[in-house]
Amino acid sequence: QVQLVESGGGLVQAGGSLRLSCAASGSVFTLGDMGWHRQAPGKQRELVASITNGGSTFYGDSVKGRFTISRDNVRTVYLQMNSLKPEDTAVYYCAAAKNWRTGVYDYWGQGTQVTVSS
Repeated sequence: QVQLVESGGGLVQAGGSLRLSCAASGSVFTLGDMGWHRQAPGKQRELVASITNGGSTFYGDSVKGRFTISRDNVRTVYLQMNSLKPEDTAVYYCAAAKNWRTGVYDYWGQGTQVTVSS
């Protein structure tokens, strides 16, 4: 089993930056993709960015050029968010795949709130 703990959310003005962190514990050496999803009130959860074990990245269209995902070891992933907009306001969830899988997520963190004021 794997546990994911996010940190780094908060309140920021439009145009500002935040850095989210996600630390995994437990059976981390079988993890595959790690990613960040977000869910705004009344909207479906969406994939914001993901990164494979090999370092390949994916970004949603709405965050390309503003957000950067990175992974410094098998158990920690970050999301650097720059030029934040009010529409980025959401609960951000860290997720990870088990058994070296890609494209699916089996473990989820509890979420961290990001609020961007205009």
